[in-house]
Amino acid sequence: MKRRPSSSSRQRRASSRGTASGSGPAGRGKLRIIGGDYRRRQLPVPDSPGLRPTPDRVRETLFNWLTGVTPGARVLDLYAGTGALGLEALSRGARQACFVEREPRVAQGIGTNLATLGADERGRVLTQAAEAFLAGPATLFDLVFLDPPFRQGLAEAACIGLEENGWLAPEAWIYVEVEQELALRVPAHWRLHREVKAGDTLGRLYQRQWRQAPPSPAGDAC
Repeated sequence: MKRRPSSSSRQRRASSRGTASGSGPAGRGKLRIIGGDYRRRQLPVPDSPGLRPTPDRVRETLFNWLTGVTPGARVLDLYAGTGALGLEALSRGARQACFVEREPRVAQGIGTNLATLGADERGRVLTQAAEAFLAGPATLFDLVFLDPPFRQGLAEAACIGLEENGWLAPEAWIYVEVEQELALRVPAHWRLHREVKAGDTLGRLYQRQWRQAPPSPAGDAC
């Protein structure tokens, strides 16, 4: 859940995704789960600078694309913010979800919402910078949500880190959300499946095309 940048400052911070109801200040609304087991559940959103709503229709479109992918998937929600995408994935049958969020209070909010939904056994929250997480011992994920702060040059580095450090299953799906003007370069064997635009945001869903044996995970990071 992000607050749309003003003309004088168009950067976004790591705590990012979600959707709010009501007309109060950003971060003082509710996160609504769109589909699945927790459909229509309303969850509190922490009041934190830089949070703003992402349109419901973007999440709905994304998970329509992922209908056959999400059930049973091991999910990584990097730069998790409110954790909206990871929570939505759990609602739609993901086996596990790992949320990486650097802001302690925002990360705590994700943990509270997992407990509220009764999903805390399938979800784990790490209060850690995404860069530090990607540099650590890896385990394989089937589905990754990557939504870094805009205009800070983080998206490309995160894509490289996911690929080169062994975080991706052989045919993993990766959703990347960036500013529309960014000419994002991704690994050569990531195939663009679909894209969606909303405001100044461009969301792209890739599938990894990899026919070699995957690297053995160095550990269980999440």
